[in-house]
Amino acid sequence: MKSLLLTLFTLLPAAAFELPASSSQCLVGTADGWDSSHVTLRLYQKSGSSWKPVSAPWQGRLGKSGLVWGKGRHPVPAGAVTKKEGDSRSPAGVFSIGGAWGYSPAIAKNPDLPYRQVTSRDLWVEDPASPQYNRNVILDHEPASAWEKKQQMKQTDPVHSLKLFVAHNAPPDVTPHAGSSIFFHIWRRDGAAPTAGCTTMEKPKLEWLISQIEPTKRPLYVLLPQAEYQKFRAAWKLP
Repeated sequence: MKSLLLTLFTLLPAAAFELPASSSQCLVGTADGWDSSHVTLRLYQKSGSSWKPVSAPWQGRLGKSGLVWGKGRHPVPAGAVTKKEGDSRSPAGVFSIGGAWGYSPAIAKNPDLPYRQVTSRDLWVEDPASPQYNRNVILDHEPASAWEKKQQMKQTDPVHSLKLFVAHNAPPDVTPHAGSSIFFHIWRRDGAAPTAGCTTMEKPKLEWLISQIEPTKRPLYVLLPQAEYQKFRAAWKLP
C-alpha cells in the first residue's frame, strides 16, 4: 500500500497539468524512446475544443543522447532527471515557441512573430556563470574577448542561418546550468547527424514551420517519447 501511495503521489503533479486553453497552435514531436535522436513532427491547430492536424508528419533530429525532462510549461515528475548544460539531450515537455533569428534581412513569417537579423554582434549566452545565461545579448562593439567570440550566434555553419526559439529554461526565469540555446534549426548532413539538444529538420520544412507560427495563437511545442505522450495525452489534453 505504501508503494502504491508513493506511485500515485509521484504521478499527481504531472497529471494535474493540461495545455493552456488560450493556446490553439501546437507542434507535436514524438520519439521512440528517451535515448532516441529521431523525432516525428506534426503541426496541429485547435478547432473549437478539438485539435486537428494541419500537416502531414515529417522527420527531424534531436540531441545525440536523446531526450530528458526540460524546464517549460509542464510539471516535471518527482525524482525525474532534468536537462543540464552540455548533456546532449533535447528537453522534453511542453514549451512556448518564441521569436526567430537568421542571417537574411527578412523571412516569410507572420507579422506578429519577432525576427532579428543576426549580426556579428549578436551573442547567445551559453555560459551558466553569466547573468545573461540563455539570452540574446547585442554588443555595442565587435566581439573582442575569447568569451564574446565563443557566444557569437553568427557562425560559418549554414545550419545556424535560420532559427526558431524553443522556450526551454527561458527568461525571465532562467536556472543556471539547466540548459540553454534550444532552437529549431536546419539539420546537418541531410538529417544524418543528431544535435547537441536542438530540434532540426530540412530547410524547406523549417521555413514552412516558421511561416505558420502565429504568436496570437500562443503556439506550443510538445516533445515527448511516444510512451510518455500516450501516458499524458488525455490528462494534459494533448492533440
